[in-house]
This record gives sequence, structure tokens and C-alpha cells, in this order.
Amino acid sequence: MRYNDIYFIGIGGIGMSAIARYYKFKGVNVSGYDRTPSELTHALEAEGIAVHYDDDPERIPKDAAHTLVVYTPAVPADLAELNYVREHGYRVIKRSQMLGEITAGQTCLAVAGTHGKTTTSTLVAHILTEGGPGCSAFLGGISKNYGTNMLVSHTPTVVAEADEFDRSFHQLHPAIAAITAMDADHLDIYGDLAHVQEAFRIFASQVSETLILKYGLPICTEDTPAKIFTYHFDEPRADFHSSNLRLDATGHYTYDLVYPGGVLSDIRVGAIGWVNVENSIAAAAICLCYGLDAQKVRHAIGTFEGARRRLDLHLGTPRITYIDDYAHHPAELESAISSIRQVYPGRKITGIFQPHLYTRTRDFADGFARALSGLDKLILLDIYPAREEPIPGVTSEIIFRDVTSPEKVLLNKDELMAYLEKEPVDVLVTLGAGNIDRFIEPITGLLQKRL
Repeated sequence: MRYNDIYFIGIGGIGMSAIARYYKFKGVNVSGYDRTPSELTHALEAEGIAVHYDDDPERIPKDAAHTLVVYTPAVPADLAELNYVREHGYRVIKRSQMLGEITAGQTCLAVAGTHGKTTTSTLVAHILTEGGPGCSAFLGGISKNYGTNMLVSHTPTVVAEADEFDRSFHQLHPAIAAITAMDADHLDIYGDLAHVQEAFRIFASQVSETLILKYGLPICTEDTPAKIFTYHFDEPRADFHSSNLRLDATGHYTYDLVYPGGVLSDIRVGAIGWVNVENSIAAAAICLCYGLDAQKVRHAIGTFEGARRRLDLHLGTPRITYIDDYAHHPAELESAISSIRQVYPGRKITGIFQPHLYTRTRDFADGFARALSGLDKLILLDIYPAREEPIPGVTSEIIFRDVTSPEKVLLNKDELMAYLEKEPVDVLVTLGAGNIDRFIEPITGLLQKRL
């Protein structure tokens, strides 16, 4: 590589930090900017990567000819650092293009989908690491098995989470890929569901060998040169599906996998909830098509601990249970809430939801209200804006007014902990993609004191 330095603008993002870690491992000088400190940026700093939090072009390496700049489209277009590098002769590329360059020339196994892709890709990486030849992996969440969102191996196989945001996944050309869902999302970019589906068909056209589709998704053989297999939680017409499903007292499922090669019996899923059964079927399909031994796939699924913030169990007792989940789209909320309901039947489920983005709240208010009505009690917080400016008339109230749960309350996040101090809890779940994760530790501590 002709670059001595790689500089990341938005280095604290989950996808950006994985690439930064990869190049640090490769021996390149890596540094970057992010708007605010976080657990991820602190981890990067502990690994020897210089991170700063002021929008200051003076902190950028000055040798433009030998410095590559990688940025995320989540940063504002008027950021001083971004404008500086564009005006001073640096090569400036998006994160997605960087990931495309890394995976080119290697065997890429990718997981795309508007939900389910983080857990599924993390599980694929775990199966290859524990039961196969190993892999490098760029994940959209933190693997609980490895405590990181990036794995490195000398095996020329790369597992990538294929992100549809900003059409990022069009930079990937996988040998094997799965598509888990094609719901309307990111409508600020796509406009409508038809354009979302078109983007997924373009991704499918770039898969060269095998495409694993959630059963029923609108992609056909004309859309891809790859051989198509389907998967589903329990649809018997899917090529890969579960049978003989059993739920144990700890919330873990065991099932038999029916697949084109036969039946793989007694797979116990290490992560809780029916949704992780379905994720494990997709991951198993990828790994079996890749050529892994079926018994090794079975064993690795059983040792999978999950991804942080994906049905992430922080406290599990018969009296008090606390789970955290990243769900921020109505379909994700429905999957998370129904999974929790099946694992803990008869218990009162209280959900704390922080909506993410004004545009998403506006576009899916009705869907959010329907999904959240599956809770016994809803605690609804203010919208987390992320990269967006407020939209007149768009507040959490447009969700709240249509929620039909027996109990519901609207709070701002500064009121939350004081409210929970007085609130009895049976099963509590925090939900959302904003900064609601900052409450995980305080809530866990508060509930542990009640045991």
C-alpha cells in the first residue's frame, strides 16, 4: 500500500471502527475524528489509535500524497475536516468503498437485510472461526464471544455486513450472500419501498455463487447469476428450515435443521429467542454452502453468545429480567417483542423505546405504534436526532397517541432513571439505536439492588 497514514472522519461508527482496527492490525498508522467520546472510541484509543473530538483540520496528517481519508456519510457535509481534505489533494473515499476494496480479491461472505444482518453475520464469523478455517470479519455490532466488531485471519475469506444505508452494499461482490429482509427503511435516501427493493436486486446481481434468501422475498433467478436457496424459521417449503422446535427453561431453543443435504439434529442456539433460531438458519445455510462440516456448524451455533444490543440479556432471574435490543424499525420491534414474549410467557413486559431519527419516526409512526402495542407497558422517550434537524410536528407524541398497550407513559430521557426508581419491574427491555445504550449500566445496577 502506498499510504503511510489512514485517517478516519467518524472513526467511532461501528463500521468505521472495524476498518480502523483492521488497518491498525496491518501495521498502518491509523487516527481519526469523532464528534463525541464513546465506549468504542475509548477502546480504539486503548488499542493505540489516536482519536480526537474537535473538528480541527490541524489534527489531520499533512502528507496528502501518502494519507488516505475514509469518511462515513453520517458526518455533516459542512464538517471542516471533510472540506479541508477535499480541498487539499487527499484521496477521500466512503467507508463502503474502503470495505469493497478490502474484500476484492478475497472470498466474500456477506449478509444484507433491513434487519437481522448484524447477528447473522456475527454468527457466520463465529462459525468460521470456531469450526472452520477462520476469517476476517467486518461486523455491524460487537460480538459477545470476541468483544470486538472485527476479526482478522490470514485465511482469504472475509465476512461482511452488507449495509443498505446510502447504498453502501453496492460496493461488495460476494461469492455467497444472504438477504434477511427487504422492508421499507431509510426512506430519506430511497424515497419508497420500490427503490429499496431495487437496491437489493442490484446487490443480488453482484453475488457470484450462492444467494440465500429469506423465503418470500421478491428476488428471482433473473435478478442474479447465483444459485438461489431459501430459508425460513419454520416454513417447510423453504430449502433451509427448522423442525422439532423445543424451548428450554432458560429461553434457549433447540431444533433440527432441514436442508438440501439432509437433517442436522439437535442444534441448540446459544442466543435466546425465536428470532435467533431464524438467524442461525441463515448463518448455517451460508456456512454449509461454503463447505463447512455440518457437525462443526452445529457445535458453533451452540457456543454463540450473540451480539451486543441484540436480545442482549443483562439480568435474568425468575423475579427480574432485563434485556437490551437495538431494534429501531417496526419490523425489528415486532420480532424482538414477540421473541421475548415467547421466552417469558405470562410475565409483564415493560419496554423503553427511544425513536431514532425524525424522518424514520415520521415515515413509520403507525408501524411503531402497532409494534409497541405488543408491550404490556411502554415508556416512550424523545426522538434521538443523530444526523438530522428537527421536523415541525414530528415528536414521539405521533407514536404515543396510537399505542394501545394497557399502560404507557411519555418521558424525556433525563426523567427516566428517577421514574424507574419507583417502577416495579418484571421483564424490562430497552429498545432503540440512539444513545439509549448509555442507560444499560445504570438500569442493570438499579435492578440488581432489588434482587
